[in-house]
Amino acid sequence: MDQAKVEKNILSKNIKKQKSTDKSKKVKQKKKKQKMQGSTRLASHANSWYTGNQKELDQELSGYLSKANKQQLNIQKVKALIGPHAGYYYSGPTAAWGYQYLQPIENLRVFLLGPCHHIYMNGCGISGLEKFQTPLGDITLDKQTIQELKNTGKFDVVSKKNEEDEHSLEMHLPYIQKILGQQQFKLVPIMVGNLSYQREQEYGQLLSKYFDDDNTVFIISSDFCHWGSRFDYQYYNKQDGEIWQSIQKLDTAGMELIENHDCEKFNKYLEQTENTICGRHPIGVLLQVIKSTQKYAGQLKTKFMHYEQSEQVKTQKSSSVSYATSITYV
Repeated sequence: MDQAKVEKNILSKNIKKQKSTDKSKKVKQKKKKQKMQGSTRLASHANSWYTGNQKELDQELSGYLSKANKQQLNIQKVKALIGPHAGYYYSGPTAAWGYQYLQPIENLRVFLLGPCHHIYMNGCGISGLEKFQTPLGDITLDKQTIQELKNTGKFDVVSKKNEEDEHSLEMHLPYIQKILGQQQFKLVPIMVGNLSYQREQEYGQLLSKYFDDDNTVFIISSDFCHWGSRFDYQYYNKQDGEIWQSIQKLDTAGMELIENHDCEKFNKYLEQTENTICGRHPIGVLLQVIKSTQKYAGQLKTKFMHYEQSEQVKTQKSSSVSYATSITYV
């Protein structure tokens, strides 16, 4: 065999070997990507409830934050926040009134509690994943704390599908990443089910030790009154004025009880009015946490910073959802 044929054969073998190596690398990269996606909660509501474009989303949130009036409060540390979870067009501006008070702190731990809209639970659920995706960057979960919670036997592990179906936690993630992402922090997401008052007490007492840590903040996801026939709720007291004014007075009564940290009266208020506050149980857990805290006992103040309705309802045919945000601080 002449030299030209030998070189041709060698070249052919090298090409085949290289193709095999490239194929093997692609397979490994694909498996690695699938594994990463399998351990990451995808931003499933991006491009529907909010833009999935990183630059546009960052600018949108910056716009909301710039328009939120910051009150001059004597705040040493923010320990909790309540904020809405509707599409950003509706509730993004209201959420900014609370998020503007959060400050990035190195190694901050964020507990994020939200209600279940798609599955029924009579307890609380935790994540089995490693990261939560946002268009502004991925958020790392606090696996150590989550494991501690799991070891109590009080928490179920929520499936990836059920986590991605639920919007109440996801709608807070871009704000959390934008405000706190300048420093390293970790997230403890908790899906709160249909709890009895006694179970709210139980979870509040359990979580209070984490609340007492200086580097921990609690974020509660909740909208307020869902009014209209499509929500099967049309409470109206004509003495309060128009329907939207009656809704506002109803919500304000509940907000005042939250500001007073009155667990029992807030529970009775919900029983009596049946106000459709979707995050009533996460809020109930927070109130029990505040009641159980040892380090911050008697020091905490809660103040609602903003309230808004998606529409000022004037007829029975209309509907609206109320949005409010508060901060709890020392």
